[in-house]
Amino acid sequence: MGLFKKNPFGHYLILKLWLIRVLGTLTHRRFKGFNELQIIGSDVIRNLPDKNVLFVSNHQTYFADVVAMFHVFNASLHGRVDSIKNIGYLWRPKLNVYFVAARETMNAGLLPKILAYAGSVSIERTWRDKGKEINRQVKLSDLSNINKALADGWLITFPQGTTKPWKPIRRGTAHIIKQNKPIVVPIVIDGFRRSFDKKGIRIKKRNILQTMEIKPPLDIDYENDTVQDIVEKIEYAIEQHPSFLKVIPVEELKKEAELDKQRQWRYPKN
Repeated sequence: MGLFKKNPFGHYLILKLWLIRVLGTLTHRRFKGFNELQIIGSDVIRNLPDKNVLFVSNHQTYFADVVAMFHVFNASLHGRVDSIKNIGYLWRPKLNVYFVAARETMNAGLLPKILAYAGSVSIERTWRDKGKEINRQVKLSDLSNINKALADGWLITFPQGTTKPWKPIRRGTAHIIKQNKPIVVPIVIDGFRRSFDKKGIRIKKRNILQTMEIKPPLDIDYENDTVQDIVEKIEYAIEQHPSFLKVIPVEELKKEAELDKQRQWRYPKN
């Protein structure tokens, strides 16, 4: 790696490398220390090509979800099986991993700007801005940057565009899939909303079991599947289709909250 080599977005790879090393070291205990991240299916990661891979996932916090994925991806590529033990994998991380994020989120403070340099593909949301509902055209430059990220490596996206569960999948994700024909890998996460605040920076509760399931790539017919077909496949794959929604009795929720308080690392270590 050349000292001054840049990625397609003009970021120096040597700087990105050290950002990932430092931030990865600082955040590791959030997923294997204060809380426990249980990983399922990380062997899928090792069998993926180096470029044109799109990860689609449900979303629970602004930043913790992505940071956990960076840990899991790199640990898997360095031979860990469903584990993020031994952070030596951070010494040589995969540098062509990107994630889609709202531009207003990534510009809101110093830390988001640092995280943006580590791999953000920032876009302007077409449906919401500064807490208000809007309706504006997709910027061609945003689409171009998404295509550029896929052409260079792996891209993480949260197709619901919000941390709220059960929201509809944005059809733009399906259009991106039809245009770029990437391998689409679904990821289902849980426990992050209870572990962290909405931004995913402050630890809200400890001793919470977090889970990340990496599923096999979706079977997509890029030519014949309609946009709606692809949207439905994503909904089912990341378990956000309305059929997954069930009413949970209040007493059951209270019982689960009480169990959270009583848990003292009863989960199997990775």
